[in-house]
Amino acid sequence: MFRRKKKEEKTEDAPAAEAAVEDVSAAAPMADALSQVSPGEAALEAAIPPAESVAPSGSEASAVKTASGRGNRVQKVGTVAADKMQKTVVVRVDRLVLHQKYRRYVRRTSKFMAHDDLGATVGDRVRIVETRPLSANKRWRVVEILQKAAK
Repeated sequence: MFRRKKKEEKTEDAPAAEAAVEDVSAAAPMADALSQVSPGEAALEAAIPPAESVAPSGSEASAVKTASGRGNRVQKVGTVAADKMQKTVVVRVDRLVLHQKYRRYVRRTSKFMAHDDLGATVGDRVRIVETRPLSANKRWRVVEILQKAAK
């Protein structure tokens, strides 16, 4: 461990460090219990808030749990390319990728089959979100229609 310096051996930096330690122990509500703990551990315990104050209350707690319980699902924005199936659309997602050799941006297209309860049609701009497998090829779901196609 470390040994305390005697008052004669104190340097100019030591009084400032001890004053900071005294401030932390004075601010702690249970100074008697913390007196048996080293100053570093006391400062650490004083900085950590109790678990009850961190948890939100009411409806906010359920919203936080659902968001954190499922994690961040992958979302993509694309254009509906086909809607001939029942409750399924094919969404085309374009992205720009830097070509390694030519250093130019190249457009890459991916097609995703998505479950559609909203009634998206060809040309609509939609947001899709990743979900559990719904069929052999369908692993996405249409969350919202961002922009309807011009008729």
